[in-house]
Amino acid sequence: MAIKEKSILDSVIYSYTTSGGQLEEENKILKETVHTLREELELFKKPPLMVCEVNDIINDTAIVKIPNGNQFLVNISKSCDDIKPGDTVLAEQKNLALIKRLDISKKFNVEKFVIIDKPTTSWKDVGGLKEQIQEIQEVVELPLKKPELFRRVGITPPKGILLHGPPGTGKTLMAKAVAASTNSTFIEVVGSELVQKFIGEGAKLVKEIFELARKKAPSIVFIDEIDSLAGRRMEIGTSGEREVNRTFMQLLTELDGFKPLDNVKIIGATNRRDILDPAVIRPGRLDRLIYVPVPDFDGRKEILKIHTQNMSLENDIDLHDMLKRMKGFSGAEIKAVCTEAGYFAIRNNRIKISKEYFINAIEKVKREEELEGDDYMRMFG
Repeated sequence: MAIKEKSILDSVIYSYTTSGGQLEEENKILKETVHTLREELELFKKPPLMVCEVNDIINDTAIVKIPNGNQFLVNISKSCDDIKPGDTVLAEQKNLALIKRLDISKKFNVEKFVIIDKPTTSWKDVGGLKEQIQEIQEVVELPLKKPELFRRVGITPPKGILLHGPPGTGKTLMAKAVAASTNSTFIEVVGSELVQKFIGEGAKLVKEIFELARKKAPSIVFIDEIDSLAGRRMEIGTSGEREVNRTFMQLLTELDGFKPLDNVKIIGATNRRDILDPAVIRPGRLDRLIYVPVPDFDGRKEILKIHTQNMSLENDIDLHDMLKRMKGFSGAEIKAVCTEAGYFAIRNNRIKISKEYFINAIEKVKREEELEGDDYMRMFG
């Protein structure tokens, strides 16, 4: 009986000790949770700090620019005595006293905002533009491949070129082909996106794009829709117009800063040469203008041959007739015809493409072109 009572007593003591340990552990966790919540509550009570940029240091004070553009002369705390102009700092909101220097780069991660590529497009992929290819090779390819030739002759090659002409005629394709032929980094920038996305920061971004181009040289900076950035300057009214002008001026500065034999070339592209500011196409900037037209019959033939070389065609297709039907088509539209003809075949579970599919594809592309033209006339006509 005594042994049984002792066993029960031991069980009770063990149970009490175990539960006591669990309670102690739970109590510890609760205390840590309360402490964490109190710390977070204190953080919520603290006023937010403002991020400012230091413009100048005057004795124990600094001139800072706050995000809305206003500038103030403010005091510097002892914990922030190692700042210099250009630094990013934290300031107390009430009196703007500088509290801490932020160790962050003022620069954008510019690679997020441009397309950087090593193109594989070759000159064989470009059809119907023999004269334009020869000119772009002389102006861009030759100085990158044989700069010593220009030094011996004693002439200065152009810094950049402007490709202009109707949409879809191969401007971007040629820019990629010359980048591939020179093994250059291809940096593509869309002018309209640069202006719309980065109000207040466009000029800085332009500067950093060209810094990136120098870093990744040999490189080609391709600025598509350059007319949206380099249009004729008018009376400056709105803040948006002022921002476009600042960005444009930075572009001109960067163009002037390049040496003609640097391993960086600039190619601009536009459908509207007529609205470009003369400053951007004067000698010393984008001074070589290359017109890229809608292809003629022979040009269409070359382009069609490129896009159909891997396609399975029926023997009844008269390519001469197809080319006449595609009169006035750009290179992009001819490619679209080939793609649509392929889709017609796929929809009918066919592998080979017949004359009927090609004709249907041409008609479809024509209808889409007419609809786009009607939309354009309704908007701008």
